[in-house]
Amino acid sequence: MTTEYSGAAIGGLIGDDGSGGDGLGPFYVYRLRQPCVLVEERGDLCNALDFQACPADPGRVVRFLTVQQRAVVRANGSAAIPVPGGAQPGDFLGDWVDLRTECLDITALNPPPSPDEVFSYFQRLPLPQLTTRHAPPGDGLSGLPVAFWTDSPTAQTFTVDIRGFTVVIAAEAQQFTWRTGDPAVPTLTSTEPGGPYPDQAAEHLYRSGTWTAGLTVTWGATFTVDGSAPADVPGTTTTDGPPVTFDVVEATAVLTNPYD
Repeated sequence: MTTEYSGAAIGGLIGDDGSGGDGLGPFYVYRLRQPCVLVEERGDLCNALDFQACPADPGRVVRFLTVQQRAVVRANGSAAIPVPGGAQPGDFLGDWVDLRTECLDITALNPPPSPDEVFSYFQRLPLPQLTTRHAPPGDGLSGLPVAFWTDSPTAQTFTVDIRGFTVVIAAEAQQFTWRTGDPAVPTLTSTEPGGPYPDQAAEHLYRSGTWTAGLTVTWGATFTVDGSAPADVPGTTTTDGPPVTFDVVEATAVLTNPYD
């Protein structure tokens, strides 16, 4: 990934806003670029000297970057270098010049992703849609509860890039809501996925008929930024699993002659 920052805020980081202090605008503009990118643009290959690990306090963003400077035409038409004919105020002059390469605290330019920013990514992740299991597996019987559970994975980890930061989001199912399809009791909830009888997460007593049930899962998550300590994602999101349709039949007593 290429890191480049430009704009008036650069001056606050490097201790020089490029201006002459007379209100006519800056003599120079500045930008920050990765050394490796500059080396490759000049036709050379990156090497170990073009990379350096920069220590940083928690919540701070420190990167190994090259500070570059370029002359600009000021409001009165003057500049730090000769101005060619036809140049207008604000035009850049000459090429970018390397000033120095060092570890710079760029938190003000690119702060770490906030919890709310991570939440916006969390809401768009392709979280799994959990499958509803039920018992009896075929037709249910009137007077006998239908048991529900899911055996789908209930945790998943995603790695996303947010403005150059490696963010690991660990999602986990927090609540399971079975949509019964029965208006009398439309939903059943559990904090566990359950298992086959007798470990089901929920059960419902149906009248005879054809019913369609499904599972809505509420997901929560924690996240890390560039290997930081985990923090909670401030919110939840949901997924709906595929529906399952089954019949509930009414058992009919049949008298038989035990001696036949």
